[in-house]
Amino acid sequence: MTTQFAGFSKLDREQRMNYIVENSSLTTDGKSEFEDYLAPVAEQQSLFSDMIENYIGNFPVPMGIVPHILINGESFMVPFVTEESSVVAAAAKAAKYWVTRGGFKAEVTSMTKKGQVHFTWNGNSDLLSKIFPEIRQIMFEATNLLTRNMRQRGGGITEIHLLNKTSQLPDYYQIDVSFETGDAMGANFINSCLEAIASVLLQVPELNSGDNRIEIIMSILSNYTPDCLVRCYVECPVKSLTDWHIKLNGNAFATKFKQAVDIANLDISRAVTHNKGILNGVDAVLLATGNDLRASAASVHAYASRDGRYKGLSKVQLSDEMFRYELELPLAVGTVGGISQIHPLVQKTLAILNYPDAGKLMMIAAAAGLASNFAAIASLITSGIQAGHMKMHLSNILCQLKLNHSERESAIIHFSGTNVSYAAVEDYISKIRGEQ
Repeated sequence: MTTQFAGFSKLDREQRMNYIVENSSLTTDGKSEFEDYLAPVAEQQSLFSDMIENYIGNFPVPMGIVPHILINGESFMVPFVTEESSVVAAAAKAAKYWVTRGGFKAEVTSMTKKGQVHFTWNGNSDLLSKIFPEIRQIMFEATNLLTRNMRQRGGGITEIHLLNKTSQLPDYYQIDVSFETGDAMGANFINSCLEAIASVLLQVPELNSGDNRIEIIMSILSNYTPDCLVRCYVECPVKSLTDWHIKLNGNAFATKFKQAVDIANLDISRAVTHNKGILNGVDAVLLATGNDLRASAASVHAYASRDGRYKGLSKVQLSDEMFRYELELPLAVGTVGGISQIHPLVQKTLAILNYPDAGKLMMIAAAAGLASNFAAIASLITSGIQAGHMKMHLSNILCQLKLNHSERESAIIHFSGTNVSYAAVEDYISKIRGEQ
Protein backbone atom coordinates (compact mmCIF):
# COMPACT_ATOMS: atom_id res chain seq x y z
CA MET A 1 0.00 0.00 0.00
CA THR A 2 1.27 3.46 -0.89
CA THR A 3 1.89 5.43 2.29
CA GLN A 4 2.43 8.86 0.73
CA PHE A 5 0.99 10.60 -2.28
CA ALA A 6 1.75 14.08 -3.53
CA GLY A 7 -0.84 15.87 -5.63
CA PHE A 8 -3.97 14.12 -4.35
CA SER A 9 -5.79 17.45 -4.16
CA LYS A 10 -5.13 18.05 -7.86
CA LEU A 11 -7.00 14.89 -8.91
CA ASP A 12 -10.68 15.04 -9.80
CA ARG A 13 -13.19 13.10 -7.71
CA GLU A 14 -13.15 10.01 -9.96
CA GLN A 15 -9.35 9.85 -9.90
CA ARG A 16 -9.31 10.16 -6.11
CA MET A 17 -11.81 7.31 -5.78
CA ASN A 18 -9.75 5.12 -8.10
CA TYR A 19 -6.64 5.85 -6.07
CA ILE A 20 -8.47 4.91 -2.85
CA VAL A 21 -9.69 1.61 -4.34
CA GLU A 22 -6.15 0.76 -5.42
CA ASN A 23 -4.65 1.60 -2.03
CA SER A 24 -7.25 0.56 0.54
CA SER A 25 -9.81 -2.12 1.32
CA LEU A 26 -12.58 -0.22 -0.47
CA THR A 27 -13.89 -2.35 -3.35
CA THR A 28 -15.06 -1.23 -6.77
CA ASP A 29 -18.62 -2.04 -5.69
CA GLY A 30 -18.11 0.02 -2.56
CA LYS A 31 -16.83 2.89 -4.65
CA SER A 32 -19.95 2.79 -6.83
CA GLU A 33 -22.16 3.20 -3.74
CA PHE A 34 -20.71 6.67 -3.23
CA GLU A 35 -22.49 7.65 -6.45
CA ASP A 36 -25.86 6.94 -4.81
CA TYR A 37 -25.41 9.89 -2.45
CA LEU A 38 -24.35 12.57 -4.90
CA ALA A 39 -26.83 15.42 -5.30
CA PRO A 40 -29.08 14.85 -8.33
CA VAL A 41 -28.82 18.49 -9.40
CA ALA A 42 -25.43 19.42 -10.84
CA GLU A 43 -25.47 22.91 -9.33
CA GLN A 44 -26.12 21.54 -5.84
CA GLN A 45 -23.48 18.86 -6.26
CA SER A 46 -20.88 21.44 -7.21
CA LEU A 47 -21.58 23.24 -3.93
CA PHE A 48 -20.69 20.12 -1.95
CA SER A 49 -17.62 19.29 -4.01
CA ASP A 50 -16.27 22.83 -3.58
CA MET A 51 -16.83 23.02 0.19
CA ILE A 52 -13.80 20.99 1.30
CA GLU A 53 -10.40 19.84 0.10
CA ASN A 54 -9.91 16.33 -1.32
CA TYR A 55 -13.67 15.83 -1.73
CA ILE A 56 -14.86 12.29 -2.54
CA GLY A 57 -18.60 12.21 -1.73
CA ASN A 58 -21.54 13.17 0.45
CA PHE A 59 -22.28 11.58 3.82
CA PRO A 60 -26.01 11.82 4.52
CA VAL A 61 -27.24 12.16 8.11
CA PRO A 62 -30.96 11.88 8.95
CA MET A 63 -32.99 15.00 9.68
CA GLY A 64 -36.09 14.84 11.84
CA ILE A 65 -38.49 17.30 13.44
CA VAL A 66 -39.40 17.90 17.05
CA PRO A 67 -42.85 19.23 16.17
CA HIS A 68 -43.75 21.45 19.10
CA ILE A 69 -41.21 23.13 21.36
CA LEU A 70 -42.93 26.00 23.16
CA ILE A 71 -40.47 28.81 24.00
CA ASN A 72 -41.64 32.02 25.65
CA GLY A 73 -45.14 31.30 24.40
CA GLU A 74 -44.04 30.78 20.78
CA SER A 75 -44.22 27.32 19.20
CA PHE A 76 -41.39 26.04 17.02
CA MET A 77 -41.05 23.02 14.77
CA VAL A 78 -37.38 22.30 15.36
CA PRO A 79 -35.20 20.44 12.83
CA PHE A 80 -32.76 17.93 14.35
CA VAL A 81 -29.90 16.47 12.31
CA THR A 82 -28.56 13.42 14.14
CA GLU A 83 -27.64 9.79 13.59
CA GLU A 84 -28.64 8.68 17.11
CA SER A 85 -31.97 6.90 16.88
CA SER A 86 -33.53 7.97 20.19
CA VAL A 87 -32.61 11.67 20.25
CA VAL A 88 -35.56 13.07 18.29
CA ALA A 89 -38.10 10.84 20.04
CA ALA A 90 -36.78 11.75 23.50
CA ALA A 91 -36.74 15.50 22.82
CA ALA A 92 -40.21 15.36 21.29
CA LYS A 93 -41.58 13.51 24.31
CA ALA A 94 -40.11 16.04 26.73
CA ALA A 95 -41.23 19.00 24.62
CA LYS A 96 -44.79 17.65 24.48
CA TYR A 97 -44.71 17.04 28.25
CA TRP A 98 -43.76 20.65 28.98
CA VAL A 99 -46.23 22.22 26.55
CA THR A 100 -49.01 21.60 29.08
CA ARG A 101 -46.84 23.02 31.88
CA GLY A 102 -46.03 26.40 30.38
CA GLY A 103 -43.30 25.36 27.98
CA PHE A 104 -39.70 26.56 28.04
CA LYS A 105 -38.65 30.02 29.15
CA ALA A 106 -35.44 31.40 27.68
CA GLU A 107 -33.39 34.59 27.50
CA VAL A 108 -30.12 35.68 25.93
CA THR A 109 -28.15 37.56 28.56
CA SER A 110 -25.26 38.67 26.33
CA MET A 111 -23.85 38.12 22.83
CA THR A 112 -20.26 39.28 23.15
CA LYS A 113 -17.54 37.29 21.40
CA LYS A 114 -13.80 37.64 21.80
CA GLY A 115 -10.49 37.23 20.06
CA GLN A 116 -6.88 37.84 20.97
CA VAL A 117 -3.66 39.02 19.42
CA HIS A 118 -0.94 36.98 21.13
CA PHE A 119 2.50 38.62 21.06
CA THR A 120 5.80 38.96 22.85
CA TRP A 121 7.68 42.12 23.73
CA ASN A 122 10.97 42.22 25.56
CA GLY A 123 10.76 45.86 26.67
CA ASN A 124 9.56 47.55 29.83
CA SER A 125 5.96 46.61 30.61
CA ASP A 126 5.34 50.00 32.26
CA LEU A 127 6.10 51.74 28.95
CA LEU A 128 3.69 49.45 27.09
CA SER A 129 0.93 50.13 29.64
CA LYS A 130 1.59 53.88 29.52
CA ILE A 131 1.30 54.28 25.75
CA PHE A 132 -1.44 51.68 25.21
CA PRO A 133 -4.42 54.10 25.46
CA GLU A 134 -3.04 55.92 22.41
CA ILE A 135 -2.36 52.64 20.62
CA ARG A 136 -5.89 51.44 21.36
CA GLN A 137 -7.34 54.46 19.56
CA ILE A 138 -5.15 53.75 16.53
CA MET A 139 -6.41 50.15 16.56
CA PHE A 140 -10.03 51.32 16.44
CA GLU A 141 -9.18 53.62 13.53
CA ALA A 142 -7.28 50.86 11.70
CA THR A 143 -10.35 48.61 11.74
CA ASN A 144 -12.92 51.26 10.79
CA LEU A 145 -13.29 50.03 7.22
CA LEU A 146 -13.62 46.40 8.34
CA THR A 147 -16.23 47.20 10.97
CA ARG A 148 -18.27 49.78 9.04
CA ASN A 149 -21.04 47.42 7.87
CA MET A 150 -21.15 45.62 11.20
CA ARG A 151 -21.44 48.94 13.05
CA GLN A 152 -24.35 49.89 10.83
CA ARG A 153 -26.11 46.75 12.10
CA GLY A 154 -25.40 47.63 15.73
CA GLY A 155 -22.24 45.55 16.13
CA GLY A 156 -18.51 45.99 15.78
CA ILE A 157 -15.60 46.18 18.22
CA THR A 158 -16.73 47.14 21.71
CA GLU A 159 -13.57 46.81 23.82
CA ILE A 160 -9.80 46.50 23.32
CA HIS A 161 -7.67 45.62 26.35
CA LEU A 162 -4.00 44.91 26.97
CA LEU A 163 -3.36 41.84 29.14
CA ASN A 164 0.04 41.33 30.75
CA LYS A 165 0.76 37.59 30.85
CA THR A 166 4.47 37.80 31.59
CA SER A 167 4.05 36.08 34.95
CA GLN A 168 2.87 33.00 33.08
CA LEU A 169 5.21 33.12 30.08
CA PRO A 170 8.23 35.41 29.62
CA ASP A 171 7.52 38.52 27.51
CA TYR A 172 4.01 37.32 26.67
CA TYR A 173 1.08 39.75 26.23
CA GLN A 174 -2.39 39.70 24.72
CA ILE A 175 -4.58 42.25 23.05
CA ASP A 176 -8.03 41.07 24.15
CA VAL A 177 -10.79 42.32 21.84
CA SER A 178 -14.56 42.13 22.36
CA PHE A 179 -16.98 41.99 19.43
CA GLU A 180 -20.70 42.19 18.73
CA THR A 181 -21.49 40.42 15.47
CA GLY A 182 -25.29 40.56 15.31
CA ASP A 183 -26.85 37.63 13.45
CA ALA A 184 -23.51 36.47 12.02
CA MET A 185 -21.30 34.01 13.83
CA GLY A 186 -18.56 36.40 12.73
CA ALA A 187 -15.43 34.24 12.70
CA ASN A 188 -13.95 35.69 9.51
CA PHE A 189 -14.90 39.22 10.55
CA ILE A 190 -13.24 38.79 13.95
CA ASN A 191 -10.06 37.28 12.53
CA SER A 192 -9.71 40.03 9.91
CA CYS A 193 -10.04 42.69 12.61
CA LEU A 194 -7.47 40.96 14.82
CA GLU A 195 -4.93 40.83 12.03
CA ALA A 196 -5.42 44.54 11.37
CA ILE A 197 -4.94 45.23 15.09
CA ALA A 198 -1.76 43.13 15.10
CA SER A 199 -0.34 45.18 12.24
CA VAL A 200 -0.76 48.33 14.34
CA LEU A 201 1.52 46.90 17.03
CA LEU A 202 4.27 46.37 14.48
CA GLN A 203 4.11 50.02 13.41
CA VAL A 204 4.49 51.65 16.85
CA PRO A 205 8.04 53.17 16.90
CA GLU A 206 8.40 53.06 20.70
CA LEU A 207 7.81 49.30 20.67
CA ASN A 208 10.01 48.45 17.71
CA SER A 209 13.32 50.21 18.17
CA GLY A 210 16.76 49.10 19.23
CA ASP A 211 16.68 45.71 20.95
CA ASN A 212 12.99 45.98 21.78
CA ARG A 213 10.73 44.34 19.20
CA ILE A 214 7.14 43.17 18.98
CA GLU A 215 6.78 39.63 17.71
CA ILE A 216 3.26 38.57 16.73
CA ILE A 217 2.69 34.94 17.64
CA MET A 218 -0.88 34.63 16.32
CA SER A 219 -4.12 36.55 15.87
CA ILE A 220 -7.25 34.43 16.30
CA LEU A 221 -10.78 34.46 17.65
CA SER A 222 -11.59 32.44 20.76
CA ASN A 223 -14.27 29.78 20.59
CA TYR A 224 -14.67 30.13 24.34
CA THR A 225 -17.67 32.48 24.62
CA PRO A 226 -18.61 32.90 28.31
CA ASP A 227 -20.06 36.33 27.47
CA CYS A 228 -22.34 34.95 24.75
CA LEU A 229 -24.86 33.27 27.05
CA VAL A 230 -28.34 31.85 26.88
CA ARG A 231 -30.44 30.67 29.83
CA CYS A 232 -33.39 28.30 29.57
CA TYR A 233 -35.66 26.71 32.16
CA VAL A 234 -38.89 24.81 32.75
CA GLU A 235 -40.91 24.91 35.95
CA CYS A 236 -44.18 23.63 37.33
CA PRO A 237 -45.79 22.60 40.62
CA VAL A 238 -44.28 19.39 41.98
CA LYS A 239 -47.70 17.76 41.96
CA SER A 240 -47.83 18.24 38.16
CA LEU A 241 -44.94 15.82 37.68
CA THR A 242 -47.07 12.78 38.43
CA ASP A 243 -47.69 11.53 34.90
CA TRP A 244 -44.23 11.09 33.37
CA HIS A 245 -44.10 7.51 34.63
CA ILE A 246 -46.42 5.41 36.74
CA LYS A 247 -43.45 4.30 38.83
CA LEU A 248 -43.00 7.61 40.70
CA ASN A 249 -45.42 10.22 42.02
CA GLY A 250 -44.64 13.93 41.71
CA ASN A 251 -42.67 14.30 44.95
CA ALA A 252 -40.64 11.14 44.40
CA PHE A 253 -39.94 12.08 40.77
CA ALA A 254 -38.79 15.60 41.66
CA THR A 255 -36.60 14.38 44.52
CA LYS A 256 -34.94 11.66 42.50
CA PHE A 257 -34.52 13.98 39.51
CA LYS A 258 -32.73 16.54 41.68
CA GLN A 259 -30.47 13.85 43.11
CA ALA A 260 -29.49 12.78 39.59
CA VAL A 261 -28.64 16.38 38.62
CA ASP A 262 -26.75 16.97 41.88
CA ILE A 263 -24.63 13.91 41.13
CA ALA A 264 -23.71 15.44 37.77
CA ASN A 265 -22.46 18.48 39.65
CA LEU A 266 -20.33 16.36 41.99
CA ASP A 267 -18.95 13.54 39.85
CA ILE A 268 -17.04 14.09 36.59
CA SER A 269 -17.87 10.64 35.24
CA ARG A 270 -21.57 11.45 35.39
CA ALA A 271 -21.10 15.11 34.45
CA VAL A 272 -19.60 14.31 31.04
CA THR A 273 -22.48 12.00 30.12
CA HIS A 274 -25.02 14.44 31.56
CA ASN A 275 -23.65 17.25 29.39
CA LYS A 276 -23.52 14.96 26.37
CA GLY A 277 -27.25 14.50 26.86
CA ILE A 278 -27.68 18.27 26.62
CA LEU A 279 -25.55 18.42 23.48
CA ASN A 280 -27.68 15.69 21.88
CA GLY A 281 -30.27 18.39 21.31
CA VAL A 282 -28.00 21.41 20.94
CA ASP A 283 -25.73 19.80 18.34
CA ALA A 284 -28.66 18.45 16.33
CA VAL A 285 -30.07 21.98 15.98
CA LEU A 286 -26.69 23.58 15.25
CA LEU A 287 -25.92 21.02 12.56
CA ALA A 288 -29.36 21.51 10.98
CA THR A 289 -28.84 25.29 10.85
CA GLY A 290 -25.29 25.23 9.47
CA ASN A 291 -23.52 26.25 12.68
CA ASP A 292 -20.18 25.06 14.02
CA LEU A 293 -21.09 22.45 16.61
CA ARG A 294 -17.41 21.64 17.28
CA ALA A 295 -16.73 25.21 18.40
CA SER A 296 -19.88 25.28 20.51
CA ALA A 297 -19.14 21.91 22.13
CA ALA A 298 -15.60 23.02 23.02
CA SER A 299 -16.96 26.23 24.55
CA VAL A 300 -19.66 24.37 26.47
CA HIS A 301 -17.16 21.94 28.01
CA ALA A 302 -14.79 24.77 28.93
CA TYR A 303 -17.71 26.60 30.54
CA ALA A 304 -18.57 23.48 32.52
CA SER A 305 -15.02 23.70 33.95
CA ARG A 306 -14.94 27.44 34.60
CA ASP A 307 -14.77 26.99 38.40
CA GLY A 308 -11.77 24.67 38.14
CA ARG A 309 -13.82 21.47 38.23
CA TYR A 310 -15.88 19.92 35.45
CA LYS A 311 -19.59 19.92 36.36
CA GLY A 312 -23.03 19.45 34.87
CA LEU A 313 -24.40 22.50 33.09
CA SER A 314 -27.91 22.31 34.51
CA LYS A 315 -29.37 22.56 37.99
CA VAL A 316 -32.62 21.93 39.86
CA GLN A 317 -34.34 24.31 42.25
CA LEU A 318 -36.81 22.35 44.35
CA SER A 319 -39.16 23.49 47.08
CA ASP A 320 -42.12 21.75 48.67
CA GLU A 321 -44.39 23.09 45.96
CA MET A 322 -42.32 24.04 42.88
CA PHE A 323 -39.87 22.24 40.57
CA ARG A 324 -37.58 24.27 38.31
CA TYR A 325 -34.98 22.86 35.93
CA GLU A 326 -32.61 25.31 34.28
CA LEU A 327 -29.66 25.42 31.93
CA GLU A 328 -27.07 28.06 31.06
CA LEU A 329 -24.93 27.70 27.93
CA PRO A 330 -22.35 29.73 26.02
CA LEU A 331 -23.47 29.53 22.38
CA ALA A 332 -22.04 31.56 19.51
CA VAL A 333 -24.31 31.00 16.52
CA GLY A 334 -25.22 32.72 13.28
CA THR A 335 -28.21 32.83 10.97
CA VAL A 336 -26.58 34.82 8.16
CA GLY A 337 -23.31 34.37 6.31
CA GLY A 338 -21.09 31.31 6.20
CA ILE A 339 -22.58 28.00 5.18
CA SER A 340 -26.14 29.29 5.65
CA GLN A 341 -25.78 31.16 2.35
CA ILE A 342 -24.64 28.20 0.27
CA HIS A 343 -25.88 24.90 1.76
CA PRO A 344 -29.04 23.88 -0.11
CA LEU A 345 -30.86 22.77 3.04
CA VAL A 346 -29.76 25.24 5.71
CA GLN A 347 -31.98 28.00 4.37
CA LYS A 348 -34.87 25.49 4.36
CA THR A 349 -34.30 24.56 8.01
CA LEU A 350 -34.15 28.24 8.93
CA ALA A 351 -37.44 28.69 7.06
CA ILE A 352 -38.98 25.90 9.14
CA LEU A 353 -37.93 27.92 12.19
CA ASN A 354 -39.44 31.08 10.61
CA TYR A 355 -36.02 32.66 10.07
CA PRO A 356 -34.92 33.32 13.65
CA ASP A 357 -32.26 35.88 14.45
CA ALA A 358 -29.12 34.68 16.23
CA GLY A 359 -30.52 35.34 19.70
CA LYS A 360 -33.68 33.37 19.04
CA LEU A 361 -31.67 30.50 17.56
CA MET A 362 -29.60 30.44 20.77
CA MET A 363 -32.83 30.03 22.74
CA ILE A 364 -34.14 27.31 20.41
CA ALA A 365 -30.88 25.34 20.69
CA ALA A 366 -30.86 25.68 24.48
CA ALA A 367 -34.48 24.50 24.73
CA ALA A 368 -33.66 21.54 22.51
CA GLY A 369 -30.75 20.70 24.81
CA LEU A 370 -32.83 21.00 27.96
CA ALA A 371 -35.61 18.87 26.45
CA SER A 372 -33.13 16.15 25.47
CA ASN A 373 -31.50 16.18 28.87
CA PHE A 374 -34.80 16.20 30.77
CA ALA A 375 -36.01 13.16 28.84
CA ALA A 376 -32.75 11.30 29.49
CA ILE A 377 -32.77 11.91 33.25
CA ALA A 378 -36.50 11.18 33.54
CA SER A 379 -35.90 7.83 31.84
CA LEU A 380 -32.84 7.05 33.96
CA ILE A 381 -34.68 7.52 37.24
CA THR A 382 -37.77 5.54 36.15
CA SER A 383 -37.65 2.80 33.49
CA GLY A 384 -33.93 3.07 32.75
CA ILE A 385 -32.35 4.40 29.59
CA GLN A 386 -32.00 1.18 27.61
CA ALA A 387 -35.64 0.20 27.29
CA GLY A 388 -36.59 3.26 25.26
CA HIS A 389 -33.24 3.59 23.53
CA MET A 390 -33.19 0.01 22.27
CA LYS A 391 -36.80 0.25 21.08
CA MET A 392 -35.69 3.13 18.89
CA HIS A 393 -32.54 1.25 17.93
CA LEU A 394 -34.55 -1.74 16.67
CA SER A 395 -34.84 -0.22 13.20
CA ASN A 396 -31.04 0.06 12.94
CA ILE A 397 -30.62 -3.56 13.99
CA LEU A 398 -33.16 -4.72 11.41
CA CYS A 399 -31.27 -2.79 8.72
CA GLN A 400 -27.99 -4.41 9.75
CA LEU A 401 -29.50 -7.89 9.47
CA LYS A 402 -30.78 -7.18 5.93
CA LEU A 403 -34.27 -8.56 6.49
CA ASN A 404 -36.97 -8.93 3.87
CA HIS A 405 -40.28 -7.12 4.33
CA SER A 406 -42.05 -10.08 5.97
CA GLU A 407 -39.22 -10.71 8.45
CA ARG A 408 -39.04 -7.02 9.32
CA GLU A 409 -42.78 -6.74 10.02
CA SER A 410 -42.71 -9.90 12.13
CA ALA A 411 -39.77 -8.60 14.20
CA ILE A 412 -41.43 -5.23 14.80
CA ILE A 413 -44.58 -6.93 16.09
CA HIS A 414 -42.63 -9.39 18.24
CA PHE A 415 -40.42 -6.76 19.90
CA SER A 416 -43.23 -4.28 20.53
CA GLY A 417 -43.62 -5.95 23.94
CA THR A 418 -40.20 -7.52 24.41
CA ASN A 419 -36.78 -6.20 25.44
CA VAL A 420 -34.58 -5.41 22.44
CA SER A 421 -30.96 -6.41 21.99
CA TYR A 422 -28.95 -7.30 18.91
CA ALA A 423 -28.59 -10.91 20.09
CA ALA A 424 -32.31 -11.21 20.82
CA VAL A 425 -33.25 -9.91 17.39
CA GLU A 426 -30.68 -12.16 15.72
CA ASP A 427 -32.01 -15.20 17.60
CA TYR A 428 -35.61 -14.35 16.70
CA ILE A 429 -34.80 -14.00 12.99
CA SER A 430 -32.88 -17.29 13.03
CA LYS A 431 -35.87 -18.94 14.66
CA ILE A 432 -38.47 -17.74 12.15
CA ARG A 433 -36.16 -18.58 9.25
CA GLY A 434 -35.74 -22.07 10.66
CA GLU A 435 -39.51 -22.45 10.92
CA GLN A 436 -39.89 -21.31 7.35
